[in-house]
Amino acid sequence: MTQPTFKFETANRGCHLSKGHKETGQGHEHESAAGKTRNDLPDDPALPTLAHRAAHRRPLPWEQPKSRDEEAQVDDRLHAIMHNPSYVEADHDIDFLQGDDTRGVRLQLDYLKAEQILQSQGIDRTIVIFGSTRLREPATAARELAAARQSAEDHPHDSVCERALRLAEHRMELSAYYDVGRQLGRLVGQCGDPRLAVLTGGGPGGMEAANRGAFDVGAKSVGLNIALPHEQYPNPYLTPGLCMSFHYFAMRKMHFMKRAAALVALPGGFGTLDELFCALTLIQTRKSAPIPIVLIGEAYWRNVFNADYLAEVGSIDDEDRELFSYAETAEEAWSGILAWHSQNGSPLVVKSQP
Repeated sequence: MTQPTFKFETANRGCHLSKGHKETGQGHEHESAAGKTRNDLPDDPALPTLAHRAAHRRPLPWEQPKSRDEEAQVDDRLHAIMHNPSYVEADHDIDFLQGDDTRGVRLQLDYLKAEQILQSQGIDRTIVIFGSTRLREPATAARELAAARQSAEDHPHDSVCERALRLAEHRMELSAYYDVGRQLGRLVGQCGDPRLAVLTGGGPGGMEAANRGAFDVGAKSVGLNIALPHEQYPNPYLTPGLCMSFHYFAMRKMHFMKRAAALVALPGGFGTLDELFCALTLIQTRKSAPIPIVLIGEAYWRNVFNADYLAEVGSIDDEDRELFSYAETAEEAWSGILAWHSQNGSPLVVKSQP
């Protein structure tokens, strides 16, 4: 079947596309009878010069408002039109972007910004470390305990002071896990694989400890903050450019899991439990591939979370108790994570070549 010829006439010249037309990855080139492409031919003086967008001999009609000499109310009308929210471009209209109808767009942006940052920084896998924001550094816990003891001595039989003393004693005991988190951050940071990084929620306490450990050895570490109704600050040990603030918990959790090669939970409260149970549920239901989940401080976690009882009464399967393990030290947790990946055929650390 003969391919039709398409002919286009212009004021300056005629051109046609026929079976001599050639398409390349760089655009379309017209091939002449002599075998030369359009790019090989000398400039044709008959072709019009392309206009520069800012080089007009005189203002275009829309570049000046209608003259008030033509109608007295022009200025007021233009002001009413141009200062109405409808005239604001969509990507500059904060009220529009934060409305109910654009929630889907905001969810996409919440996900995409963090994704682009992590990709650009070459972060392929993460060791996710959770922990209470109330977990104290040992020196801080010791000062608070001394102050609580003094207050209790000054106010004997005061129930408020007695309660404050008990809390200070518990926080002193748990402060040992701040050092565990910090040491684990060091171990991950000095593993030699720049694509593997510590990732936390970016806040104080146990999260700070892990980021601080990576900071100690000059390694990158990531923080995924969440915007809350009251003012908050990220911990100061995060890598600049790798601390992100999320509006939606859902997108934050997605990024916690997306690159996770392991999840480590220091003693924590509702936030830590939320993130822990989210990970356990995703793995239990096979929505996510299994990863090692390590709970630091067996005595603490057995008081908080009685998996044996859940299995005994049939609320979970016996095998679900194998979705996590316990550890007491950073070295025990890290060696367990490395062993898990080695046995799984997915070596965790790939050191960069010199």
